Amino acid sequence: MQIVKQALAENSQAYLQGYLRQDDPTATYPAIIIVPGGSYTHIPEQQAEDLALAWSAKGYQAFFLRYSFVAEKQPLLPAPVIELAQSVATLRRHAHEWQLQPERLVIAGFSVGGHIVALFNDHWASAELNQQAHTTPAEIRPQAIILGYPVITPTAGFPSDPATLAQWTNDPASIAADQLVTDQNVPTFIWVTASDPLVPVQNALAYAQASIAHGVDTELHVFHHGPHGLALANQVTAWKPGTNLPHVAHWVTLATEWLADLA
Repeated sequence: MQIVKQALAENSQAYLQGYLRQDDPTATYPAIIIVPGGSYTHIPEQQAEDLALAWSAKGYQAFFLRYSFVAEKQPLLPAPVIELAQSVATLRRHAHEWQLQPERLVIAGFSVGGHIVALFNDHWASAELNQQAHTTPAEIRPQAIILGYPVITPTAGFPSDPATLAQWTNDPASIAADQLVTDQNVPTFIWVTASDPLVPVQNALAYAQASIAHGVDTELHVFHHGPHGLALANQVTAWKPGTNLPHVAHWVTLATEWLADLA
């Protein structure tokens, strides 16, 4: 396996880190970008790597995005969404070198990483995002997205205080991802736990409902129990008692089967 690290802009600390399979120099593989959570203040890099390696084991060229944080830019958004667009374009520009199948590029976001990915899904075809990222829609269109316990809209309980929201944006309506879904959104897989105490399940439900209303291929799984931040929901990413949940861990298999159906 080869580890690559790609800076995204000279004036940013954002970067893309990849874990490249090298089993067969003539083979090509689908690709996935993991966009981790961290409340826009940090990313849990070990968890991001664990998620990437789990998808590598499923035959993907796997990457994670370290996007900009509120300590580096305020208001923060849309900077991480722009960085994600640049990341997708970077993968396509390196498709031959990194043995990627450019038509099979998936993005998976978790918690606020899910917020970034949901907003990206809403805007990938827009002239404004592509102008900001210096990309084209053809370069950044993903095959599908996966959202795990995503933040979607400030009206659904996270963040819970105005000061934090002000660090994110001076226009809350512009980051309400459920209100920005279009008919051009790509197929969307969402999973969440009904008892999530930090990011209410209503976030995921709102995005799923909006996606279905726009005719987007949508799959939603609401697991009955589990805290926020489960990642793989197995022993690899368990970070406290009650986070190794074999039932919830099925989300990886479900998402893999769903992606196979799309291919």
